[in-house]
Amino acid sequence: MRVDSRREIREFLASRRARVTPEQAGLVAYGRNRRVPGLRREEVAMLAGVSIDYYTQMERGQARGVSAEVLAAIARALQLDEAERAHLFDLMRTAGTSPSPGHRPARLRIRPSVQQVLDALTEAAAFVRNGRLDILAVNKLCSALYSQVLASPVQPANLARFIFLDGRDAGFYADWEGIARAAAGSLRAESGRVPSDRVLADLIDDLSTRSEEFREMWAAHDVTFYRTGVQPFRHPFAGEFSLNYTALELPADPGQTMIVYTADPRSAAHEALQTLGTWTPAPIAG
Repeated sequence: MRVDSRREIREFLASRRARVTPEQAGLVAYGRNRRVPGLRREEVAMLAGVSIDYYTQMERGQARGVSAEVLAAIARALQLDEAERAHLFDLMRTAGTSPSPGHRPARLRIRPSVQQVLDALTEAAAFVRNGRLDILAVNKLCSALYSQVLASPVQPANLARFIFLDGRDAGFYADWEGIARAAAGSLRAESGRVPSDRVLADLIDDLSTRSEEFREMWAAHDVTFYRTGVQPFRHPFAGEFSLNYTALELPADPGQTMIVYTADPRSAAHEALQTLGTWTPAPIAG
């Protein structure tokens, strides 16, 4: 169940260079019969200042001995963003180490002080998740906002399972396409960081088997950081509204992230949050 880091490197680099045209890279594209829409291997090598043989070996997953400077040059040549650059470094790091048996990490728990922080946020909806997008803890407003997600019969509730297996029909995320791509991109990034996580591999396998949309997004090899922005919701009790979100990594708890949803004062979204504060979700059956 371990993710094959070398194959991931090959497919990720190939997908990124196919995305960059010669014109975007400042090169002249000669002839009308280019066999690839994006950059050729030799063009990436030239832009990065390495030999074609060296880059070809890299794209085949030969990660040992590749310096950070060379990786940075490859990232610049392929015009990788911050998330993609970090993913490339993660893939090369894990591919350059000896394979280890897949492991099932112990279920993560949050520290009591983190729950106290959540509970202290009375005008914001907040939760803590891990890299697999399992929801580990919520505050009162989030229990109302995310009632449909938290009602999952499989615990801990997982955001990716809800989005791809239940979320489209539920209509909870008004921008389903956007949140789905963010979820797939987040899982892709996590798989590069911890390729030996069997629980993560099982999750990806299950989603790939049961969701055509996930299979297509996963095959694109896109990587995203869910850090800050605006998320539109369609709640069965509070109606439609959009909340600002901020993701806060917890340095004392590696792998855990707190997501905080806020609303501008005196806005319709602020009124929706106040409405949610008065609502008690129905108890989960069973």
